[in-house]
Parts: sequence; C-alpha cells; structure tokens
Amino acid sequence: MQRTVILVQVNPGEAFTIRREDGQFQCITGPAQVPMMSPNGSVPPIYVPPGYAPQVIEDNGVRRVVVVPQAPEFHPGGHTVLHRSPHPPLSGFIPVPTLMPPPPRHMYSPVTGAGDMTTQYMPQYQSSQVYGDVDAHSTHGRSNFRDERSSKTYERLQKKLKDRQGTQKDKMSSPPSSPQKCPSPINEHNGLIKGQNASGINTGSAKNKSGKGKGGVQVDIEIEEKDEETKAFEALLSNIVKPVASDIQARTVVLTWSPPSSLINGETDESTVPEIYGYEVLISSTGKDGKYKSVYVGEETNITLNDLKPATDYHAKVQAEYNSIKGTPSEAEIFTTLSCEPDIPNPPRIANRTKNSLTLQWKAPSDNGSKIQNFVLEWDEGKGNGEFYQCYMGSQKQFKITKLSPAMGCKFRLSARNDYGTSGFSEEVLYYTSGCAPSMPASPVLTKAGVTWLSLQWSKPSGTPSDEGISYILEMEEETSGYGFKPKYDGEDLAYTVKNLRRSTKYKFKVIAYNSEGKSNPSEVVEFTTCPDKPGTLAKPSVKGKIHSHSFKITWDPPKDNGGAAINKYVVEMAEGSNGNKWDMIYSGATREHLCDRLNPGSFYRLRVYCISDGGQSAVSESLLVQTPAVPPGPCLPPRLQGRPKAKEIQLRWGPPLVDGGSPISCYSVEMSPIEKDEPREVYQGSEVECTVSSLLPGKTYSFRLRAANKMGFGPFSEKCDVTTAPGPPDQCKPPQVTCRSATYAQVNWEVPLSNGTDVTEYRLEWGGVEGSMQICYCGPGLNYEIKGLSPATTYYCRVQALSIVGAGPFSEVVACVTPPSVPGIVTCLQEISDDEIENPHYSPSTCLAISWEKPCDHGSEILAYSIDFGDKQSLTVGKVTSYIINNLQPDTTYRIRIQALNSLGAGPFSHMIKLKTKPLPPDPPRLECVAFSHQNLKLKWGEGTPKTLSTDSIQYHLQMEDKNGRFVSLYRGPCHTYKVQRLNESTSYKFCIQACNEAGEGPLSQEYIFTTPKSVPSALKAPKIEKVNDHICEITWECLQPMKGDPVIYSLQVMVGKESEFKQIYKGPDPYFRYSSLQLNCEYRFRVCAIRQCQDSLGHQDLVGPYSTTVLFISQRTEPPASTNRDTAESTRTQQALSDEQCAAVILVLFAFFSILIAFIIQYFVIK
Repeated sequence: MQRTVILVQVNPGEAFTIRREDGQFQCITGPAQVPMMSPNGSVPPIYVPPGYAPQVIEDNGVRRVVVVPQAPEFHPGGHTVLHRSPHPPLSGFIPVPTLMPPPPRHMYSPVTGAGDMTTQYMPQYQSSQVYGDVDAHSTHGRSNFRDERSSKTYERLQKKLKDRQGTQKDKMSSPPSSPQKCPSPINEHNGLIKGQNASGINTGSAKNKSGKGKGGVQVDIEIEEKDEETKAFEALLSNIVKPVASDIQARTVVLTWSPPSSLINGETDESTVPEIYGYEVLISSTGKDGKYKSVYVGEETNITLNDLKPATDYHAKVQAEYNSIKGTPSEAEIFTTLSCEPDIPNPPRIANRTKNSLTLQWKAPSDNGSKIQNFVLEWDEGKGNGEFYQCYMGSQKQFKITKLSPAMGCKFRLSARNDYGTSGFSEEVLYYTSGCAPSMPASPVLTKAGVTWLSLQWSKPSGTPSDEGISYILEMEEETSGYGFKPKYDGEDLAYTVKNLRRSTKYKFKVIAYNSEGKSNPSEVVEFTTCPDKPGTLAKPSVKGKIHSHSFKITWDPPKDNGGAAINKYVVEMAEGSNGNKWDMIYSGATREHLCDRLNPGSFYRLRVYCISDGGQSAVSESLLVQTPAVPPGPCLPPRLQGRPKAKEIQLRWGPPLVDGGSPISCYSVEMSPIEKDEPREVYQGSEVECTVSSLLPGKTYSFRLRAANKMGFGPFSEKCDVTTAPGPPDQCKPPQVTCRSATYAQVNWEVPLSNGTDVTEYRLEWGGVEGSMQICYCGPGLNYEIKGLSPATTYYCRVQALSIVGAGPFSEVVACVTPPSVPGIVTCLQEISDDEIENPHYSPSTCLAISWEKPCDHGSEILAYSIDFGDKQSLTVGKVTSYIINNLQPDTTYRIRIQALNSLGAGPFSHMIKLKTKPLPPDPPRLECVAFSHQNLKLKWGEGTPKTLSTDSIQYHLQMEDKNGRFVSLYRGPCHTYKVQRLNESTSYKFCIQACNEAGEGPLSQEYIFTTPKSVPSALKAPKIEKVNDHICEITWECLQPMKGDPVIYSLQVMVGKESEFKQIYKGPDPYFRYSSLQLNCEYRFRVCAIRQCQDSLGHQDLVGPYSTTVLFISQRTEPPASTNRDTAESTRTQQALSDEQCAAVILVLFAFFSILIAFIIQYFVIK
C-alpha cells in the first residue's frame, strides 16, 4: 500500500499539540511543518477552531494544510471534515497511522473569548470498530441545564472569563483576515487517538501554552469553579432524550439520538457549553427494569446493533459523557425485532445402523418467531465428492435411509424451514453402515497391578470407523489351572480390571474384537503377574525366662502366611500401662527375641510385634501384657496440720510417697505420742490421705508420724510432726427439766456443763412446736426460764446450749413436754347458708334461719355441744354439728346470732356476732281470668297489672297447664300479668293454675280454672264467578268446601243492586252455584258469598258464619244479535274481571317480597353488624 506524507503548517505564534506513539503529548510552536502519514493519499481529518477552515495547497507534489478564517456563523448541518471557527488559531492535531472516517457529529469545548478557553477535551474510544473524533470548540448541540443552580454557575463562570478578556471581547465578531495575527487558543487537543482509551484524560491534563500573537491571555480557573462546572455538566449531560429505533430487522436495528439540549433559561448560549460528547448505549432483553448491558461507547449519534435475537422485545437507553463526567441514562426506547428463518440446527445423530440402512434423528432448533414447517436432510450418497442431494423433507425428526452397502460411509447435513425461509445447513457428519468383522487388535497392556487384581487396557483395531460399535472379549489363562483360556470380559469398553486373582501368580491374556459381522483373530498373548500380599498376622509374643523388676525377655514365632514373599524384618512396639495406647518401637531386626530393660518395678507393659516383606507390612499381633514385680513404697513426707487445731481434735493431711514401689498404695498408718512421753500408738490406718484425731486434751502437744503400705508391705516411717491443741468450748449440757404450771405457762431448768478450761458466759434455750424447727427464746447466764402464752394440750420441744469465749458447745438432747387441756377455742367462720344449698323440705325462709360454722380447736378435750345465742332469754344448745336451722322465728325480723363451743372443761369464748333477717311470707295466688279467646288461642289475665304495680312489685308468677297425662306443666314464669296460650284445639277444655313467688319463696297453687276454646268458622271463599245466560238471567258459581269435622257446610249468597247500600240474601243452601233471574238492563249488580258451618251440640243447633268473599261487579246489557256475540261479550266481561283480580294479587305479592328483602337487609346491617 502506498503511503503519502501530508504536511500540516503551523503559523508563527501558534501552537500545535500532538500525541505520540508512547502516549505522551507534544506541543509544537510555529513556525513549523508537521508531517502526517496517509495510507491512501487522501487528506486526513483535521479539526480546527470554530470560525476557521483548512485549505489544502499542493506545491510541487507536496500538499499543505493552511487554516484560514471564515464567517463567524457556524452551521453543523454539513458533514465536512474541516470545520470553520471564528477563532483564527489552529488548536492542534493528533496524528494517527491510518486514516479514519470523520464522525457525523462535531463536539467542541466551550469558548468564551477570542483567546481564552475554559476547558479542553480529549476524545474517548472504547471500541475498535467505532471511532470518535476531537473537534474544536463550538456552541451548537448543547442541552440546557435542568436546574437554576447550574444556570447560575455557568453565568458566573462566563462573567468571570469575560472580565478577564478585557478588550478582546470586541474582536470576536470581526476576526483578522490572517491567522498569524490572531491569538491562539490555549490548551486544546485535536485529532484522533491511536489505540488508546482516553477516558482517563481529564480537563487540563496537558500543559497550557499561550500564543505569541495579539490577544493571548493565560486562562486560570480555580478548583471550586471546576467542581461547580462538573455539577453543571452532569445536569447538562442528563438532559438527553431517548434514542429512536429505525430499520428494525430480525437481528439488526439502527439507533439514532440527539446530543443533550443546550437551552439555558430559554436561550441558546453558543459560547458556554462544548459539543464534544461521548455516548454509551445500553440495551436489555429482560424488560424495562431488567439488566442492561453496554453495547456501544463512542461519539457517534447513530449506530447499527447486530447479533440481536429475532422476535424479541428490547429496551434501549443512551447515556451522554463529557470529560469522564456521565449523566443519567435517558428513557428506554422499546422495539421488537422481526421474525426470521430458524437457527442452524445441530447435526443429525445416528439412532440405529445395519448393513443396508441408517436411521438418523435430530432436534429442532430455535424457530425465531415462526413455527418450523419442514426439515431438509441432504446426503452425498456415499460418493464423498462434496455434492449433496436431498433425501428427506418433512416435519418428522427422524429418517431411515435404506438400500445402502455394508461398511458404506455417508455424509449428512440438516436445515430447517419456516414461513420466513430456510436456515443454513448444519455441520457435516459422517456415518458408516455395518460392515465386515474387525481386524486383529493389539495385545492388552497392563496399567496397574494389585494383589488380587490386574487392570488391563487395549485399543481399537486399525482401520475401524470411529462410529462403528465394536465389542471385545478378554480371555485369561492361569498357568496351574490346566483349563486354558477363559473369557473374563465381554463388552464395548477398552479397559477392564480382572479381580479375584491369586497373589504372586502369572496370568496370560489375549483380546478378541467382534461386531455384528463376526470376530477378529485373537491378539498376541501377554503375561502379567499379580503383586505379593502382605504377611499374615503374627501370634502374640511370649515371655522367655523370669520377669525381673527392671527387665524381662520376649520371643515370637514367624507368621504362618508370609504373603508370597520372604520376611525382611520384625518390629517390636511397647506401650506403658495396662491400657496405654502410645506405642514406641523398641526393636527392629531379623531375630525373633528381644530383651526389654530399664523398666519400672510394679508397672504394666504391653508389647506387640509385626513383620515387613516385599508385599507390605503385616497387621500387628495381639498385645502381650507384662507386669514387673513391685517393692514396698518409700518414706512419706511428714503429715501436716489441716486447718486450725481444735481443743479436742486436730485434722491431719498428707500426700503419697514419692516412690510407690510399683504397686498402688493400699493404706496409710498414723501413730501419735504425747510430747512428754515416747509411747506411740496408732490413731489411724486406712486408704484416705487425711484423718481427724479426736479425744485429745485442750492445750497439749502431740507428735505424729506416717508410713505407707502397698501389697508388698509397709515402708519406713516419715519424720515426726508436732501439733498443739487449742482450748475448747463447753461440753454438752444435760437435758433440761420442764414443769407445766398451767395450760399456757411452763418453767424450764438446766445444769452447768463442763467448761473445758474456760468459764460459761451464757446459755441459749430453744423452744418450738416442731422438733426440727425450734427458735431461741432465751439467751443469758441464768439456769432457768419461764415460758408463757402456750397453747393447751400441745406438745412442745426444747433444748439448751452453753457458750464461752472459745465458742458454743453442742446442744443438749431434745426434751418434749405436753401442756394440759383447756376449754375449746373460739368458733370461727360463722355465716348464713343460702337457700339454694338447703335440702330440707320443711325449711321456710320466713320462719327459719340456717347457719354454719367451722369446728374450733378442742384444746385437748372433745367438743360435746354448741350454744347458740340469737337474742332470746335462753340460749339454744345443739349437738356436735357444724350447721343448724333455727325454727319458729318471726317473719321479716332481724336477729343477732353468736355461738360458743362446750367440752368437759367448760364453755369456750363466743364467736363474732352476725345479723340475719327472716324473709316475709310468700304471696297468695291471684285470680285467673280469660279475657280473649279463639278456636286456637286463649288469652289469660291475672292480678291488677297496672304500670305502678309492675315497676314496684318484685312478685313473679308461675302459670301452669294440665297436659294429656293429667300433669301440670309450666307455661310461663315472669312478672307479667297476661299470657296468650297458642296452638290449641277447637272446642276443647283446658285446666290452668297459677302461683305467686317472691324473695320469701313460692306461694300456694291456686284452684284449677277451666277454659274452653270455641269451634272455628269456615274460611273466606274466593270471589264468585258470574256467567250471563240471557238478558235477565245470570249464573253465579263459587268454590265448594268440605265438611268441617263432620259438620255440614252451606252457603249464603248476597247481592246489592244499583245504588243500594245494603246486601240482600238471595240464596242459602248447600249448592255451590245459583241462577239469578231478576236482572235489569243497564244495571250494576254486586255479588258476594260466605260459608256457614252448621253445628249440633248439647246446647242445640248453631250456625257459624264465615267471612264473606270479595265483591264481584256485574253489569247487565242488552244482547245484540247474533246471540253468539252477546255471549262473547259477557264472557269477555267476566274474563276481564278475573284478570284484574290476578293482576292485583301479583302486585301484592311483589310488594310483599320487596318489603321482606328490605327489612332483612336493615336487620342484617344495623342489628347483626
């Protein structure tokens, strides 16, 4: 490829910044010429400040780029490589090794004056396929800030920069015609970055350079202003609309978006915000709130996304970036890819093969939004020339190819078809039909050997197709068996482990391959040997000779089974203790005996042995337990005093001897002797390491010595230990003497005990009613004490104790005494018995009072009776009871009652007094009357029943009625004075009685009252029906009733003519019809009918007239010929009347149903809820 060098001319007083291959920036000041390499001879994109345009000048084959000023207006609609700017200086260019296409958008940093720039921008690249560009500064395409704070920040920043520019502000609208006379921009980068991700290039990263021409000003921006600018840019970058999806295909889509808007307070400021932006496109296929992934990072404003899934919903967002400052992503654009042909399916797989056929199966690929209709299976017909022919097309997922040759190889490929087209073909696969028998395989190879097993491996015969199923037979021969080769394995695996073999034995093997066509020749015979086994377990070792206190000798026999190999050495291990598990090796060698020395006497030792051969290590033998003889123990340390010495006893403690002689210490012996005499005597012998020596004298010095013994005997005595006793407390007092002076008073006396060298300072007397719970009642130097306030006939316990300055002596023995009996105690819990608890039928609350009490303490003498005092002159005496009913009292009278108990010694004190009142007498029964009656109901009344009586009287009434069995059952109990008895039979007599009740009880029953229900009248009849016969005769019919309980029923028909005010009877009889013959023309007639029950009883004949039916109106009119017409008119009149009644009944039924539902709803809502 031919490369072309293009020179970029840098005018005097200007600077051109480039980025080298090592990533460093280099600033070239004019005048200079910067060479650029172009691989195809075209001019690379050079980005200049706004207001200027580069021109290409070719001189003698050398092309130069010169920047010339243009008009101040700039319109970014064009897609030119070179851009115009109102600023004359060339900001700089970063050369690249190859030419890149210019981007469709131009992004510039903000420019505030003729010679000052607020920021600089370096392009960012994330992908090798999409390239951005670094434009010079412009004001088009900016987005307005989203809050007032950002707008104020930019306004303050612009004002500060304009103040610094001074007089240069006026020169912006009319730049000079020559670039050399204009100030250069400061700190700008231009061009493309080669293979670098420029996201880390921040504002102000390159060193600022100021031009040497007119108007050059150094820009200096504080850190806090940069922070405010960053926040403003974040708000600016966040003001971006969602992308627009177009040209949506099955796997591609074109996304287009616009840069952030630059409107600030409704106006566009072309000198504040740059238009060099980076964009990041995020898409999600799992919903709007799903996980988004980045698919593009660059400066383009439209991209084409590839590799999408067909028939899938996508959500796309775009996020703007400037100088590593990112805004929030835009709203999501939703689009759905189109459906297309299916994916390429997987190759078909072999399901079955024979010599002449192959059966193939396959799985359906993804249908990409349209159901798969057919599968197309092609093959090369076994020719292997790369040409494929269709052998099957259909919706099935398997196909059988027949009429093939044995061992024939065929290639296959598969494609799928739906409504949108046919997918590509799958990978080609080669399958063979079954052929001839396989060739001779190679000999098996030993992979690993064991004691009873050999692992073998073999390979397929050469020339066997990879997909042909071949089975193998592994045969084995044992040298000593004499049976020849026998099969050990038959299968398709290429490896097998032969088990249950003998150790250290040679075996011969060969392998045979076979298929459905036959068997191959056996492979060459190979011979392998199993490994030897580890030796068997040795017998338990035994002791050889006599066991000494510090040594003994052991010996052992070789194992019965050496495992097929010679024994190399024996190992002896020993553990100390009868249950020791810490084994130490004490011998390793070829001999079969060992001397164990440097042992401790009387100790247990466990020994075991094992052997080692080429086959491994045997299991350890059973352990041998050996105990060395013991010796008597060594001397003990002198016994020491345990605690402080007491007056009559001391407590000694000691430890075991340092040397126990090889046998546990069985007992200790302690001897004592007074210090004045050397006459030792044994005071303790036992296995404990402490003892208490008693029966000593206070203040005496005694000598003690100790020796220990084991099963071999006693050892030597220890050195002597001298101990002096201390003074002791007094001895135990003798039992005190108790004398009862009365039932509540006793006197206790005691004697002085032995003081044991110190005087008794005081005595303590304990007294109580329970032997184990006595309290101190006296403490002092006296020898007697009087106790008062005792309970009669009660057992008391006491004991006494003497105390001195040394301490308290032991208590004396407990002495028990019993106080003499006395009169009973006071009666408690005197109370009235409620009426419900009394079962006495003769009890009357008006003349009786029932009381109860609890039995008091008898104080040693049985209670014989109780005396009840209730206000009479003479008390009432009752027996040994705890409840009593006082009879013959006055009604409605208050009594004061108290009670006392009596025994053989006298009367006890009276109980507390209670006040009880008898109830008034029960009321007499009222008079019972029947105030209303019908054939099924009787309304009864009793008493006065005035409102005043109901509000003040507490009398309850009990109404009873006699049933069929002659018993009276309760009908009503309550304070009311009336009661309605319902559901009775007609013409039946009933018996009633009543009684009154109040708090005094139930009064007597009244006399029996007999009330009889009357007979029932017939029910109302339906409206009669009228049929006109002629002009003067009509026939009236009505419903017929059955006889009522044997009584006949007749009917009474009445009529009211014209304007008459009373009905007249025109018929009375048993027939349900009547023909009326006194009709007058054009006259109104009203008819009604009732039923009459004719009763016959002891009082004679009686008619019970029922209610009349509804009235029927009939109007007689002249009959016009033909006669049939008059008959039809009368019939029509009668039918209209009947229909009117039915309609009336329907309306009543509907109204009743409506009000019923309304009432039920009100009850449900207001009462239940």
